[in-house]
Amino acid sequence: MMKKILSYSWLAIVALFMYIPVLILAFYSFTDSTTIGAVRGFSLHNYVTLFTTEELRNMIAGTLLLAVGAAVISSILGTVGAVGAFYSRPFTRNLVENANRIPVVNADVVTAFSICILLIVVLGIEKNTFIPLVIGHVVLCTPFVYLAVMPKLKQMDNGLYEAALDLGATPFQALYKVVIPQIVPGIVSGFMLSITLSLDDYFISTYTKPATFDTISTYVVNATRGAQTEIKTALWALSTVIFLVVILAVVIMNLAAAGTEKKQEVSAYEGREKV
Repeated sequence: MMKKILSYSWLAIVALFMYIPVLILAFYSFTDSTTIGAVRGFSLHNYVTLFTTEELRNMIAGTLLLAVGAAVISSILGTVGAVGAFYSRPFTRNLVENANRIPVVNADVVTAFSICILLIVVLGIEKNTFIPLVIGHVVLCTPFVYLAVMPKLKQMDNGLYEAALDLGATPFQALYKVVIPQIVPGIVSGFMLSITLSLDDYFISTYTKPATFDTISTYVVNATRGAQTEIKTALWALSTVIFLVVILAVVIMNLAAAGTEKKQEVSAYEGREKV
């Protein structure tokens, strides 16, 4: 009994440290307060400012477009890399996996500076083309897609792919019709994680973005230095909206996964009944 109380208490403490700051920010986003600590009346002014200010709308739209585009490219590259490494020889697979870990554990500022030197200084690609920015976000996200897809490949029954080849399917058909459906949950997880990483990134965006373009992270940092109070408090509302969207996405993914698992259990049970 005491162990359960201690374990639940520890979980509660961790949850408080993780979520209380966000909840405080969400609370003040629904007030007229201009600083944290001075509680004033209830108001939706910050949300009205957020969705009616053209500068903020353009910044959010540009960030979302960048995040989705980078996530799509990263999902393709990460999935292809994971499938290729999985069906390679053990030495090649271990080499690719070890190389994939380097960008994951490497500091973002090092990755950002390296990309800046390679693309902008060495190759001479202009920032205004958005190419360095997109490539930087793809480099950031692709290793995480790889890490999300590889466990699904290891859980998959390899006999399915070989059976498809024995039944006359080409390697591409076997990959598209047999392997990909088995690893869709990993691809979706990698895609969602890529969007989160892209939205959260600051260093790569700072080093590679055009001077006239801002992502949410770079805009927030710049806003804390000299933006109008109205804009600063509207960013509280933006943080709250992002937090709620993330919660909604997690709930939907968990419900979808639970539904899929239940269908599989029902199918397996029906199969046993027929036998």
